[in-house]
Amino acid sequence: MSKRPVIGITPSPADDVADHGTFRRYCLSNTYVDSIRRAGGLPIILPESETDFEAVLATVDGLLFSGGSDLDPALYGDTTVHETTYGIDPERDTFEIGLFRLAHERNVPVLGICRGIQSINVALGGTLIQDIDAEIQGHTEHRQHKAGKSRTDVSHTVTVADQQNPLYAAVGEHTFQVNSFHHQSVKEPAPGLRIAATSEDGVIEALWHPDMRFCLAVQWHPEMLADRYPDHAAIFEAFVNATRSAIAPEAASTR
Repeated sequence: MSKRPVIGITPSPADDVADHGTFRRYCLSNTYVDSIRRAGGLPIILPESETDFEAVLATVDGLLFSGGSDLDPALYGDTTVHETTYGIDPERDTFEIGLFRLAHERNVPVLGICRGIQSINVALGGTLIQDIDAEIQGHTEHRQHKAGKSRTDVSHTVTVADQQNPLYAAVGEHTFQVNSFHHQSVKEPAPGLRIAATSEDGVIEALWHPDMRFCLAVQWHPEMLADRYPDHAAIFEAFVNATRSAIAPEAASTR
């Protein structure tokens, strides 16, 4: 029986106050786990307190950087924090940036989602728009719940930059519909990263790295749509398929 690729997923930290004490939790929506599992991977949650990135990469075949709160603007050179920037967590920032940098160096397959595209961009020296409302006039509404749409609805179109990127290879379309739940976005892509897709208002919706085995990061949440929309399921399938080449032949024959 073939070994299922092990996919490490970064969670969101949360403080849970109970009668018997306060606990730091590592939280993750089941939609990430379900999407990886449907694509053939074995999902595991990575604790952000882990500092041995070598050990993490020795354990997984691919990494999924999940959504969540905002990065510290100081990490990409901003000297002020916009009033809408929220949930800055130094431990998560340190973990994700350090882990991605080593994954980049080792050519480990990576998928980034929402905050994930921002973490990847910042890790390689890119910058972010701290608040789309404040910086982009006449933009598309990127927080679709304000318009009464649920997480399983699509709300706007993205246009794929060209056919030479893994997003087009997965989806096979130049335009398709996505959901949207973010107030920040990529400003300047980091050196080495290329734009894979944009929305109608020019917001960068996807990046990829041409020198990595697989590195695709999207601003929307395909994990919320993958069970209903083949375009979004295809993103996870492409990612998990790319991780299979990371499995040593002798390990692939048994589980």
